Amino acid sequence: MKITVKSIKFKADQKLEDFINDKVSKLEKHASGILGAEVTLNVDKPESDNNKIADIKVEIAGKDLFASKQADTFEEAIMQAIDALKTQIGKYKDKK
Repeated sequence: MKITVKSIKFKADQKLEDFINDKVSKLEKHASGILGAEVTLNVDKPESDNNKIADIKVEIAGKDLFASKQADTFEEAIMQAIDALKTQIGKYKDKK
């Protein structure tokens, strides 16, 4: 699976990108046929709490799934978005 990480208005460090690649690649266990994933990181109002936003779009043959979560850290937001995608993948598999 090809995973693309985009960070808006800042440069994500290698540790964060490795974390994202590790966690997002595990979605393949839940659904075969995942073509790729696009992760977008953004900071909403740097001076406030709960300002890290992670958007994840997963491309499955015939369908795209999307989750967006906001938290205090990017790692937390990524994990919440992945949990939401696992739920969506389960529903998608049930409909097939």
